[in-house]
Amino acid sequence: MQLVPKYLLNNSVSLTANLAGEVTEYRTVYQRNVNVYRGIDTSIQFNVLNADQKPVSILNTYTPKFKLYDENNRLIVERDGTILETSTPSKVGHFTITISENDLLNIPSQYLSYSVFLHKTSDNSKTILHSGTNFDAKGTIFVSKDEFPGPLDSTSVTTFTQDQGASDIFYSENIPAQPAINGNSALHTVAYYLDGAEGDIVIQGTLENSPTVSTFWVDIDTFTATSSDTLKYVNFNGVYSNLRIKHTSTIQVDNVFQNKITKVLVRN
Repeated sequence: MQLVPKYLLNNSVSLTANLAGEVTEYRTVYQRNVNVYRGIDTSIQFNVLNADQKPVSILNTYTPKFKLYDENNRLIVERDGTILETSTPSKVGHFTITISENDLLNIPSQYLSYSVFLHKTSDNSKTILHSGTNFDAKGTIFVSKDEFPGPLDSTSVTTFTQDQGASDIFYSENIPAQPAINGNSALHTVAYYLDGAEGDIVIQGTLENSPTVSTFWVDIDTFTATSSDTLKYVNFNGVYSNLRIKHTSTIQVDNVFQNKITKVLVRN
C-alpha cells in the first residue's frame, strides 16, 4: 500500500497596521500571493501586526473589512472578518475570511486583488492594513481552477438541415458521442429547447466514426413534442461514435414545413 501524505495548513497572511501613528521602519521584503480554489470554500487567516511586528489586539474594538476585486477592478466579494482573538488572550490580532465556492462560481482563473481595513466601532474611523511589499494597500490572490475543474461545456446544436427526400424531416449536424471517455456505461443527457415545436423528435446513434449519407442510424429515444413544450430532456446509456437529432415536423407555414427546435444541448 502506498502512503501519500496530505497537509492541513493555515492559509496565513500578515498585515501591518499603523494604529499609533509611529514611524514605521520595518519593510516587508516579500509578500506571497494567496491561492484560492474554485469548487470549494477557502479560508484565509490574517494576522494584524504593528510596526515592530508585534500582534495588535482587535477584540471588541475593530471590525475587519475585506474587499476582493477582479482584474478589471470590479468588486466581487465584500465581507466582515471573523475575529479569532479571545480575551484570554489568545490569537491576538487574528481573524479569518472565507471565500466560498459560490463567490468564485463564475470567476475564471486569474489574479485578483484584495484590500483589508479595520473599522473602529466607537468612532467609525478606518485604518488601512498594508498587505504588500513597501506597504502597498492591495495584496494578490490567485484563483486556481485545476484542483476542481468541473464539468465540460455541453455541445450546443442550433443548425438543422431539411431532408431532400422528405420535406417534413430535419436533421441536426453530427454530434461526437466521445466513446473513448465514456466506457461501456456511457451516460448521455440531451436537452431540447423548443419554440412551439410539434412532431416526433428522435435521438439517433451510429458506431461509424465518419458518418456519410449511407450511414445506418439507430433510433435511441423518441419524444413527441406539442406546442406547449418549451424544455424537455432525456438521459440514456450507450456507447456510440456519433449522435444526431431527427425532427419530423407537423407545422407548416405557406405549405412549407418548419423546424421549431431552438437548440439542443448534449452532455456526454
